[in-house]
Amino acid sequence: MTQDSDTLASGVGEYADTGAAPKTSNTSDDPWEGARNLIDGWQGGINIAHEALDRHVAQGHGDQIAIRWLGKDGSKQDLSYSDLSELASRFAHVLTAHGLSKGDSVFALMGRVPELYATALGTLKAGLIFTPLFSAFGPEPIRTRMEIGDAKVLVTTASIYKRKIAKWRSEIPTLQLVLIVGEGAPDDCVALGPSMAAANPTFETVKTAPEDPALIHFTSGTTGKPKGAVHVHNAVIYHAFSGSYALRLTPGTIYWCTADPGWVTGTTYGIISPLVNRVTMIVDEAEFDLDRWYSIIEKERVEVWYSAPTAIRMMMRAGNEAAANYDFSSLDFLASVGEPLNPEAVIWSQEVFGQPFHDNWWQTETGGIMIANRPGAEVRPGSMGKPLPGIEAAIVSETEDGFAELGDGEIGELALRPGWPSMMRAYLNEAARYQKCFKDGWYLSGDLAMRDTEGYFWFVGRADDLIKTSGHLIGPFEVESVLIEHEAVAEAGVIGVPDETAGERVKAYVTLNPGFDPDDALEQSIRGHARKKLGPAVAPRQIVFRNTLPKTRSGKIMRRLLKARELGLPEGDISTLETDET
Repeated sequence: MTQDSDTLASGVGEYADTGAAPKTSNTSDDPWEGARNLIDGWQGGINIAHEALDRHVAQGHGDQIAIRWLGKDGSKQDLSYSDLSELASRFAHVLTAHGLSKGDSVFALMGRVPELYATALGTLKAGLIFTPLFSAFGPEPIRTRMEIGDAKVLVTTASIYKRKIAKWRSEIPTLQLVLIVGEGAPDDCVALGPSMAAANPTFETVKTAPEDPALIHFTSGTTGKPKGAVHVHNAVIYHAFSGSYALRLTPGTIYWCTADPGWVTGTTYGIISPLVNRVTMIVDEAEFDLDRWYSIIEKERVEVWYSAPTAIRMMMRAGNEAAANYDFSSLDFLASVGEPLNPEAVIWSQEVFGQPFHDNWWQTETGGIMIANRPGAEVRPGSMGKPLPGIEAAIVSETEDGFAELGDGEIGELALRPGWPSMMRAYLNEAARYQKCFKDGWYLSGDLAMRDTEGYFWFVGRADDLIKTSGHLIGPFEVESVLIEHEAVAEAGVIGVPDETAGERVKAYVTLNPGFDPDDALEQSIRGHARKKLGPAVAPRQIVFRNTLPKTRSGKIMRRLLKARELGLPEGDISTLETDET
């Protein structure tokens, strides 16, 4: 077992002065008592929106810029903490005016526009549950998640609604309200612009309890439907602590998180943690563009930059010359998350930006950064770093007597001691699936890793079949289900294969129904079908035709074997194999 042994009161930023880091002794029933110094809260209650907005305004910081929004068209809009608080209050009133109440679920499906941030914070302010969705999802992933999450409200754009939702909107029985960003809306929807303009700019934040659900983030599984990880308002304690300790977020910091809020990173460290720590956030509506990104860092004087390995590798491929004419002197701390960051990228960033990217590790289920190359500590290129104070981590292996801790240098499953504030409280409506994550006093991450003799952790790989591409987790079952909807496809097996830029890319093996012959036109037809249903981020990049797929006697396609043969790896135990691929 490893717990960071650094003196907890000597953290970075405000923690060094407040003693806000968690305690490691057993002298208190609440080991996170110190971290609570970073938030306000009410007696017996806590609300994320209050911590992110209300308290800052009440303390006289309402004029500070909370969000500097950069539009695709070159426009710019500054939202102060007072402005954002008003928008959140107006949105909360819109919800309550339509009969929504505490505990109802609000889904957001849009790009990085100001309305997204008003939706997130207004939902939490009203005591409702916020669920973000990735705007590039196709109709099927959107519908599946809304069904699982009993969506009461959807906030989206007219374009997305028409293309992806209108056809099946009436088939979601829980869906009461669809709000459309802008001034107009289809007949069965409500325009958000006029509703917000007419709403009261003040709203008394609902006094939610620490264990009241606040967020649902969906993550895919290797079988079955996506899992809805439930997080509570008490998570804000860890959001505040980890943002300051692992990312050096302090009041007034100019901070840019490039992650889309449709994913957990973009919500936790792209909305909640930075606002709770009272930074000024840069929000760029546009997708990745090398010169645009470099210009943003230079012009906006970005100090802390949190990005993804895929983007970093794309910058590397452009070469040092592409960055030569830009001024990066404002940068103070760089961090990366989403998938392992290769050592070359760390070294390259030191050369180009004068700062190394600091990799860190966490999951949708953990709700916050667990292990990190943190400010002021040695960066070991290729390592995920060390556990944050208060986080106990170990490498374990299952034995006949339970899970045993492995020694330094041994590869096993990365496990954490449960109990940190941002830990998921449930998988939505799947108690048994949730309980499988916890055994013998450990949370089992499903990731394989090793720890070196100095306490640094190193990622080895996934213990299951999940695919990580461009920082997104993709469940093979979800892709396979859409592939077999194509009239030509009988069976499908999906794996991730290494990709220099995206980390992994999705590759599918399919067998065909009688009457269909494999050719380029059919391959393009199947890929097009998948892209339409799933979106380009999830759909397979390559389709391979096979006569049969390797299966167990119970009929389960052996993705492990597909991947082993694709990569030339040992095939392992194939004693349960029923049919072989030819």
